[in-house]
Amino acid sequence: MGANYLSGKITPLLVPLRTLHLIFLAGALSATLPALGQVIVDSNRFDKAIESFEAADGKAMPGKGKVLFLGSSSIRRWDTAAAFEGIDSINRGFGGSQTSDCIYFFDRIVTPYEPSVIVFYEGDNDISAGKTVEQVFNDFQTFNSLVREKLPETKIVYIPIKPSIKRAQLWPLMHLVNQLIYVRSQKSRHLYYADIATPMLTTGMPPNESLFAEDGLHLSDEGNALWASIIRPVLEKALSGD
Repeated sequence: MGANYLSGKITPLLVPLRTLHLIFLAGALSATLPALGQVIVDSNRFDKAIESFEAADGKAMPGKGKVLFLGSSSIRRWDTAAAFEGIDSINRGFGGSQTSDCIYFFDRIVTPYEPSVIVFYEGDNDISAGKTVEQVFNDFQTFNSLVREKLPETKIVYIPIKPSIKRAQLWPLMHLVNQLIYVRSQKSRHLYYADIATPMLTTGMPPNESLFAEDGLHLSDEGNALWASIIRPVLEKALSGD
């Protein structure tokens, strides 16, 4: 199983691994990559981006209860309003961000909107920056706990970390983060898992070039269309409370 698992050829939704076993695998993988470790980032590097959101809100504050698309450049670069036509939404993606940044700015870019659902994409930059699987997973747990504490009725649709051409060597670690959060989602009625990773790997690893922009990291129109087709039914399920 090991070789296939690490190559990303086994669908996350079909691998019922225990959380502790995943943590063990994550530790073993991290040990082979000496650059990885506890990484602390300065969230104030995004002050201007957050201030621009607040300036826009000052001119026209979005109503409560919308769907909030939150995360890094995969969200920021995506015209989510067009991709999810008919769903009242807000896009608060800020490129280069990590999960810890969403935690740091939570009361400025999440709480004020009181969203019905948060569609969340982070973790890609976290692993690339050298954070361990445990650190990324724990950061997500912290973010999830903030939502439960401050917005108890808000659902989260988690978009797993995507496999990409540029960061193919980091996929085993990213895949483990996805597995851990998938297991967590099975135990929570507020957390939904939109598996975009598996269909991106139908042609193997690395994924098909057609899904990506020229940089091999950000999505092309085809990649965004694939994501929308997978996320929409999960989002609709979260909105309906099923």
